[in-house]
Amino acid sequence: MPSSTSQAGRGSFGWVMGTLAGLGLLIAALPVVIILIMSFSGGTNLDFPPQSLSLRWYGAAFDVLFGDKSEGTMSAFSAMSSSLIVGLVTMLASVSVCVPLSYAVVRSQGRWRHVAELLFTLPIVFPLVVLGVAYLLMTEALNRETGIDLGLFRLAIPHITLALPFVLRNCLSAMNGVGVDLEEAAMSLGASPLRAILHVVVPLMKPGIMAGLIFAFIISFNEFTVTFFMYTIDVRTLPIWMYSRTVSSLDPTTLAISTLIIALDVALIAWVDKIVAGKGSLF
Repeated sequence: MPSSTSQAGRGSFGWVMGTLAGLGLLIAALPVVIILIMSFSGGTNLDFPPQSLSLRWYGAAFDVLFGDKSEGTMSAFSAMSSSLIVGLVTMLASVSVCVPLSYAVVRSQGRWRHVAELLFTLPIVFPLVVLGVAYLLMTEALNRETGIDLGLFRLAIPHITLALPFVLRNCLSAMNGVGVDLEEAAMSLGASPLRAILHVVVPLMKPGIMAGLIFAFIISFNEFTVTFFMYTIDVRTLPIWMYSRTVSSLDPTTLAISTLIIALDVALIAWVDKIVAGKGSLF
């Protein structure tokens, strides 16, 4: 029978852990809560807490993004379109690289497996500012020497680099659950190695692939630091446009747009959770 001392110790430990967990959750959620509250402010000066509540800034946000009344409106819509296109390119390119790579890594027995995983993890720990400067130098050198203008790909290429580690992790997790005996069974029934991969392995990797697609889009759509070095007057994303609206003074419209982006991210993450749990699909 446990002593009162041990019960008191477990109770104190649980209280400390609960307090730390609550503090961590508060720190993580507090900025989101403040943005959410201030996006409903009815005033033009952003005093916290707001003196009145209104949906005026959400109406202004939709006018800015989808209206056609000013040049600024068109630049906002263009920035949002660029974010969506770059996000889609990042999704498709990252998965196209990571699916065959995860198959090769899991099926290989050599030492290069760990080297490949380490190399694709580097963008996570690499300083984003340095990464942005490096891509800027390479892009400008390519343009100067060959005259090639990459257009939106000047943003898509670094976004793909940043998304690869997350997509690869999801694909590796899915691939680790696919036994080699399933491929051998398919080939014993007459399927070629390629057909066994396409019709047996890839469908079984579907949860990891779909989760990787969504994570790649979230990373690309929200990326700011590297994009800040790579954008031009004609090529910029929605986060860059939002930053330009807050340089001189904080525009309340950006708070409403930020809330909409947060809602999109939460919905996509919930979707990923359902896909990984086998309760949802991309189509």
